[in-house]
Amino acid sequence: MTSTHNAPTTATGSELPPVATELARSWLRRMLLIREFENRCAQAYQDRKIGGFCHVYNGQEAVAVGCTAAVGAADPIVTAYRDHGHALARGMDPRHCMAEMFGRVGGCAKGKGGSMHMFDRANNLFGGHGIVGAQIPLGVGLAFGTKYEDEVINGGKSSRVTLAFLGDGALNQGAFHEAMNLAGLFDLPVIVICENNGYSMGTAISRGTTMGHDISAKALAYGIESAVIDGMDVIGVYGAMKQIADSVRASCRPAFVDMRTYRFKGHSMSDPRKYRTREEEERFEKEDPIGRLKSSLEAHGVNDDDFKAMQREVRAQVRDAVAWAERSPVTPSAELYRDVFIERWGPYTGSSQPEMLGGSETVADFTAVDPEGDLL
Repeated sequence: MTSTHNAPTTATGSELPPVATELARSWLRRMLLIREFENRCAQAYQDRKIGGFCHVYNGQEAVAVGCTAAVGAADPIVTAYRDHGHALARGMDPRHCMAEMFGRVGGCAKGKGGSMHMFDRANNLFGGHGIVGAQIPLGVGLAFGTKYEDEVINGGKSSRVTLAFLGDGALNQGAFHEAMNLAGLFDLPVIVICENNGYSMGTAISRGTTMGHDISAKALAYGIESAVIDGMDVIGVYGAMKQIADSVRASCRPAFVDMRTYRFKGHSMSDPRKYRTREEEERFEKEDPIGRLKSSLEAHGVNDDDFKAMQREVRAQVRDAVAWAERSPVTPSAELYRDVFIERWGPYTGSSQPEMLGGSETVADFTAVDPEGDLL
């Protein structure tokens, strides 16, 4: 059975004035980087260089790029398992991102997380989580943590906003409702962003979720303000998200966003996409966020030669990332005993930073065990 996923009936932000040309150019390059990275990941997966599950972000690039641009570097971000785009949008080096995909020690999690677990503490990206909906309470917890630190520990005003991304399939998880309840109850500065691509794996949202045509109703139940945004328009995403983030930052109240988007590929690399028609896919491919931004920039002097030069630059960068990842050593088996406990204990050898954070062997300034090896 096939089911059509509709474009947003209400769009917030698309009518806002255009942003500076150079800023928009940087978004175009970042979206091209994500698209090329994902294409090479798909190829590497087929070549058996990537194992496990692999969920590519083709088509949804405007969401990660627009949302991350709308907040500050100190604002925490947490997301689900379709996370490569968020990592790159947040500023992770493609080399370390690709190495993680390949299960190499040079990866952001030393090759132990893989496709679904991109972490970048330096850029306040807290994953990449494989359990559906499990990251939403973490996002609310991050917002609680920043508020507590800002107000209680530092004696000031809450100044940070957390972005918690989820897919529409996670709307039916109990964790989503528990987290929304606490966010509303405790006045937490978190924006819960549903990347609504219309399908929970292969199940259309209209077949698996009540009020699938208007999921903002989920927020209404918890007294949380909501917005619907066209997630295929990066300028509109940025404009709307900037307003929402500024409001959440000022009021210290949560918000919910129905971000209408579309994934051009399957749910994962093993998905043949038989649950939707080719006609539907072609209709959304005409709304390619990269093509839409390119068209917008043409009126500001960005021509085809500029675009092709940007593509060549990005392809070279991703080829370099692949080559670097292949040169990075396979994660040694000894890493099974690292990062379990911070300090050494019994067979466990403590913890260390990944290469991209400096590779320090000293990650704690306290002692968790006594000389006999017992926990204190």
